[in-house]
Amino acid sequence: MADSADAETTVGGIASAVHTTGGAGAGSHRLAVFGSPIEHSKSPDLHAAAYRALGLDWVYDRRQVEVPQLADVVSALGDEWRGLSLTMPLKQQAFALSDTLDRTAQVTGAVNTLLLGNASDRRIQGFNTDVAGIVGALRDAGTSSVGHGLVLGAGATAASALAALAQLGARDVTVAARSAQRAEPLHDVADKLGVALRVRELATDWADLEGVDAVISTLPGTASLEHPLPDDLIARSTLLDVAYDPWPSALGQQWAAHGSRAASGLDMLVHQALIQVRIFVLGDPLSVLPDESGILSAMFGAVGIARPTT
Repeated sequence: MADSADAETTVGGIASAVHTTGGAGAGSHRLAVFGSPIEHSKSPDLHAAAYRALGLDWVYDRRQVEVPQLADVVSALGDEWRGLSLTMPLKQQAFALSDTLDRTAQVTGAVNTLLLGNASDRRIQGFNTDVAGIVGALRDAGTSSVGHGLVLGAGATAASALAALAQLGARDVTVAARSAQRAEPLHDVADKLGVALRVRELATDWADLEGVDAVISTLPGTASLEHPLPDDLIARSTLLDVAYDPWPSALGQQWAAHGSRAASGLDMLVHQALIQVRIFVLGDPLSVLPDESGILSAMFGAVGIARPTT
């Protein structure tokens, strides 16, 4: 544990970094998560734990915001606002609002994090931290390399799932959607990533899925599949179900019954929030926070789960 002098140096260094990246000062920042619905969001708990561990007296809350309101709400924010987390249904609108985009946001077409400049330079920087969240959750579940990935659902999170699988080495990804038309935008994402994409309908059987070693479900947690996934696929693969309430989800229960590894959307949420903290505090998703391992453990604790160990 750092002594008081070390702690003061750490907080002072963070304050300096915030000033350098355009903030109003280490002690005066506001942040929030916007979305609809938003009342059950766990993001305030996660971020509060991180800033408390960093010694920053920052305020992070939640606000109900609809798609037509987002541009006006963001433009009205004062200079004390450092950034925003965006959840559904605002990720595409946040993409459109951004003056600059990180590479992940460019590829996926979705932004879940906005870094706001100060009054003299109100540039809006857009980031996608969902991909890092998915990668972190799968790695916590013991999967650091993927050959063939399966994505269930073709909604807004599917593009991030596709990018995460590519980051873990997958060169073949199958997307099972309610209709092939719904998955059409994912072909462009796959082309940018250099991934061979196959699309099938959820209502069909599960033939020709040899080699699948990771499954990411973007379906509602209570959703059931018309044709259950094969036992041998479940036995050999890791599941990330982005749903976490209730947990285990219907799919999570199937993986548990086979003794297979599964991670919930809560694991993903923690990991993507950590990258947001990097962005808000240091202005860079790749810069590592002081005692980042301890901060991550505090964030897991804030949502009532132990940090996974592999």
